[in-house]
Amino acid sequence: MPEKAVTEFWKDLQPIAKVFQPDALPEAYIHDAPTEDIRLYVPFNETVFSRSLWISPSQNRWCDVLMAKSAGLVNRHYHPHEVFAYTISGKWGYLEHDWTATAGDFIYEAPGEGHTLVAYEHKDPMKVFFVVKGPLIWLDEKGEASGFYDVHNYIAQCREHYTKVGLGADYVERLFR
Repeated sequence: MPEKAVTEFWKDLQPIAKVFQPDALPEAYIHDAPTEDIRLYVPFNETVFSRSLWISPSQNRWCDVLMAKSAGLVNRHYHPHEVFAYTISGKWGYLEHDWTATAGDFIYEAPGEGHTLVAYEHKDPMKVFFVVKGPLIWLDEKGEASGFYDVHNYIAQCREHYTKVGLGADYVERLFR
């Protein structure tokens, strides 16, 4: 039950009885998604970390808060599917574009885009909420495919990290939907 309404016009409204269909999974509620608890951020590399919020192994999708405490880099990659991003704090961009995102900025990445994500030095850490669908195709310096990273690689990386920090490998499974 949510917090009890006191003065809101809808305070006497009753919740619906049939919330979920028989085969539906419950919602994923994550308190303080861009938390400061570093144990919850999986190292993506030496400079960028990912706080997993929602993972769909069957759809090859995930949502996370990508974070860099100072200058950071996610290697060149290509997206065969769309990506959505909302900037929570800090400053970041793609070397291939003419914009720099700061708190409050929204970015839609169309399928078929290759880029190099960089985080700038800033008084606040870069924290960006991403919705990623499908794999990231790693690119070499010429823009040619050199590998991939998908939801299954992401899950394995989460399990390894959560084990290392004492949360347990199965911690990631609470995020599956």
